Amino acid sequence: MTGEKPALEVEVIEIDGTPPRSPGPRAESKPHPHRNWQSWQGKVRTLDPRWWPLWLLLGVIAVVLLVTLGAVASILYLTFRISRRLLHGLFPFLASPRNGSIR
Repeated sequence: MTGEKPALEVEVIEIDGTPPRSPGPRAESKPHPHRNWQSWQGKVRTLDPRWWPLWLLLGVIAVVLLVTLGAVASILYLTFRISRRLLHGLFPFLASPRNGSIR
């Protein structure tokens, strides 16, 4: 008892009345690197038409997010400007002189 399992070798003569195909000459195991990207040339520029509802939905979401961020930024800016003018109106000594002269 050597502990090794016996290996079975089987030769297929025929399956369902037809002999198996003989393996032809093997193609290259590694394709040329330039063939990989050449198959994508026409497909990269066009989107799959089955996915247009998803792209439309994602586009709408992106536009809504951009508009929302713009609105929030403009509201914050306007709030800052208004509060700054109110503070300068209430406390004029906080305002720096515009022409740099001291009276």
